[in-house]
Amino acid sequence: MPEDLSQWRGAQPPASVTLEGRFVRLEPLSAEKHTAAIWRNVYAHDEVWDYLGDGPYAGEEDLYAAIHAKETGAAARFFAILPLIGPDAGEAVGYASLMRIDTLNGVIEVGNLLFSPRLQRTPAATEAMYRMTRYVFDDLGYRRYEWKCNALNLPSRRAADRLGFSFEGIFRQHMVVKGQNRDTAWFAMLDHEWPSRRAAFEAWLAPENFDHEGRQVRSLKEFRGES
Repeated sequence: MPEDLSQWRGAQPPASVTLEGRFVRLEPLSAEKHTAAIWRNVYAHDEVWDYLGDGPYAGEEDLYAAIHAKETGAAARFFAILPLIGPDAGEAVGYASLMRIDTLNGVIEVGNLLFSPRLQRTPAATEAMYRMTRYVFDDLGYRRYEWKCNALNLPSRRAADRLGFSFEGIFRQHMVVKGQNRDTAWFAMLDHEWPSRRAAFEAWLAPENFDHEGRQVRSLKEFRGES
């Protein structure tokens, strides 16, 4: 039988909020506040832009203009990512957005992920994705949370799988990006899947899951009962 959605009234649009946890704070992206730090962290790392629709940028002024456009645009809600622990505490080391916002059907996508080398493969990166997912499902009431990436972007595909998104297929010749064809890998997480994913995130992020050198004891997938 089809799911009864006669009482469905839609989801809420993402707002200009701050999301804070143990390892990370996400705050509304600001060109004035965050450009300098982001530039320091991506300078000479043009590879971070390989699968994004924009960049790399020739100078900090160009990045400022791009971030200002993201900050003021209506199509997506951007968050700066600031670690709370370690040498980068309080400094923007990347950003992410909630985009393709469909409140009527309860569908939203996480995208435009700029993770500098200082953010990649850190607990702050994982917690940033957890905080955004929790916001989408628990606070805004979405039914479907999407992750899409270039099918050639194997690190992004592995990240989606690690974070608990389910692979749904390849959309061939989906886009033209930077003058090249993009086949898009689609992933999604659904609202009824979220409670078990949330429990796994929270167990992984717990202090007892890290040794004295800050290394994980058990993997996120182990907490979900996956190999």
